[in-house]
Amino acid sequence: MRSLGTNLSSTTSFTLMGFPELGSLEHWLAALLLLLYAVSILGNTLILFIIKEEQSLHQPMYYFLSLLSVTDLGVSFSTLPTVLASMCFHAPETAFDACLAQMFFVHFFSWTESGILLAMSFDRYVAICNPLRYSSVLTDARVAYIGISIIIRSFFMVFPSPFLLKRLPFCRANVLIHPFCLHPDMIRLPCGDTTINNIYGLFVVISTFSVDSVLILLSYVLILRSVLAIASKEERLKTLNTCVSHICAVLIFYVPMVSVSMVHRLGKHAPEYVHKFMSLVYLFVPPMLNTIIYSIKTKEIRKRRLCKILLRRKY
Repeated sequence: MRSLGTNLSSTTSFTLMGFPELGSLEHWLAALLLLLYAVSILGNTLILFIIKEEQSLHQPMYYFLSLLSVTDLGVSFSTLPTVLASMCFHAPETAFDACLAQMFFVHFFSWTESGILLAMSFDRYVAICNPLRYSSVLTDARVAYIGISIIIRSFFMVFPSPFLLKRLPFCRANVLIHPFCLHPDMIRLPCGDTTINNIYGLFVVISTFSVDSVLILLSYVLILRSVLAIASKEERLKTLNTCVSHICAVLIFYVPMVSVSMVHRLGKHAPEYVHKFMSLVYLFVPPMLNTIIYSIKTKEIRKRRLCKILLRRKY
């Protein structure tokens, strides 16, 4: 019995389940996920390329969009190795430390994306409610300071989690139900006391996602109040249209995130495939849809702008 209380974290590995219940259809799901990876990686890389090359896009709004694209790329590259290994090459085993590292980066980029969406809502608030002060409030130095602050906050919020997990004894079958490592999945496996981990996890969720979402909602309440004060209906619609991309990005990020949290906390007896599906939506859909939304709704990032840049480079 004493061996069961020994911390086996340094010698154990995890088995990533994937979707064995799908049988032969798992290959089609793997193909779909690879397609989503391709759209996300190519789309976000394209946005970064266009913003870098086009001088007219060197503005706070597009700086924040660049950060969002980098974050989405980070989420995609964080999960790609184990998804490929478990679902394409049938190598589901991953080392304990590698799993902790993946967990860190997945949650780090998620926390960072929440902060960036908050910064983008502040950008829209200043642009609509205080347009005359926009350039003086959101200077390049201040945008850089906001970006660095978001990264530092995310790092220190996530940094303790791997160490809090590693101190625990893992004496059960270390099988994770996802093809990647997530904290809600890993915290089910230790046979030690996880009270500290649960309290810290709740603190992180409240101090990041909850605070960010409330501040985003507050910013849009203030934006809506300013928009309703505009006399012209056309001007009101034109002003609101500048927020559509960001509102969509907020919804496709927070709705799956809240759904995943509710499923893990309230749907403990739900079938495993429900947990898997919600996690896939949470990690795969936002990076892919963000590129599509901003490419469609932002005229400077449409195809003709890319063609113009490529032609300029060619000649």
